[in-house]
Amino acid sequence: MAKISVLGLGNWGTALAHHLARSGHSVTGWTKEDEVIDGIKKNRRNPACLTDIELDKNIEATSDLSKALDSEIVLIVFASAALKEMIPRLTLKPGTILVSAIKGLESSTALTPLQFAELHLPQKTSLATISGPSFARDVIANKPCGVVVASHNDACAHLVADLFQSECMKVYTSADPLGVELGGILKNVIAVAVGVSDGLELGDSARAGLITRGLAEITRLADAMGADIRTLSGLSGLGDLAMTATSDQSRNRTVGLRLGRGELLEDIVRSLGSVAEGVRTAAIVHELALTHNVQMPI
Repeated sequence: MAKISVLGLGNWGTALAHHLARSGHSVTGWTKEDEVIDGIKKNRRNPACLTDIELDKNIEATSDLSKALDSEIVLIVFASAALKEMIPRLTLKPGTILVSAIKGLESSTALTPLQFAELHLPQKTSLATISGPSFARDVIANKPCGVVVASHNDACAHLVADLFQSECMKVYTSADPLGVELGGILKNVIAVAVGVSDGLELGDSARAGLITRGLAEITRLADAMGADIRTLSGLSGLGDLAMTATSDQSRNRTVGLRLGRGELLEDIVRSLGSVAEGVRTAAIVHELALTHNVQMPI
């Protein structure tokens, strides 16, 4: 069993921490929020999200970053807006694998989390990413899902995949981390657009068209940025897009629905209570499309 740290205890971080701990791994969850740490220590519950779930006993919560970095695997699940602050602080032990489960771009550089980490980590280390259609609520409830772990290092990808694999989570591997990251990031913008369409009651045909053409846009940009276009037909492209654009569990789709029904974006974001990465990502992706001369009208 591995010693794993999860940096960020929002919905997704909490679900992944519980999933890994349930499999018998020793999990340290890091957060700045004292009330979350107290809630997990005293009640085995995160008072900020997924509050009805009693978390596994193998999870320890801390605000001490140095303690959290004393692990074989460090999983980053904080919001993409924190990449610039957090990545330079991650002084990892030799041999540690850094795994990103972040589905957003670093705004000042338009880099994916792994691209940013490669440039700004204090030391070189093995890097991997995990993505695919897997809502936090489904993962924490141990419902079936499929995800993909990608790394340029094949042994690293298989090691991380084995850690996440369970009776209800099927984990595939890929040698295309850029494609896997972009699939998980770009689909959020399309999910907002699909939500707008449904909020305007434009119909099932419009929804299907937006999803299909949205995947074409995602694939074009990924290709221009150097990813393998076949990746975008997999779990982190088509799979994640189909889930996020059509399920009302999706925060990004919810933002779109409420926009389509006439609410102001500022009011939606304020009341959402959690991060909808597609809101921040849309403007960054627009700039990437201009930079790479890719048509992305949606």
